[in-house]
Amino acid sequence: MKKSHNRKLGVFLAAVCLSTTVLAETKSPEGSAKPIHGAYIDWRLLAVSHREDKKTLRAILGNDTAIAAARADQTKPWPDGSILAKVVWKESTHPNWPQAIVPGEFASAEAMVKDSTKYANTGGWGFGRWEAGKLVMHEEAKAKECFACHTPMKHNDYVYTFSALK
Repeated sequence: MKKSHNRKLGVFLAAVCLSTTVLAETKSPEGSAKPIHGAYIDWRLLAVSHREDKKTLRAILGNDTAIAAARADQTKPWPDGSILAKVVWKESTHPNWPQAIVPGEFASAEAMVKDSTKYANTGGWGFGRWEAGKLVMHEEAKAKECFACHTPMKHNDYVYTFSALK
């Protein structure tokens, strides 16, 4: 149990320490710098997560509305106007510290947008992803697919993220 806890703590700390640098730019497989675009680039860190099943690290960022709500513990429900960005990298091993799991190749940037009226059919949340620097909301069928995965978190306003700001 302690070894697992230490590994998870190491993953968390590595992701927090590296997220600012990696958010600014990431390396393409060829090794050239490839900027990550999107409004989320200047947002603040809300939490990090590690998906062992998908072998990815994620930085969950929030816009000003989401960060203010998290700091005030006003997330059940999240206020309209909150936007959560999930920036995802494939996990990698630090070249000089093999015990550390660090962000590797950029995988995606996705979003949840809270608008309880517009997205009433999906728990008040719209789902999308950043493409070419713009947030593109998913069409109804894909949004319902995303929402189905979030249904087990109804008690947490359909959000898996637990803020590290508390």
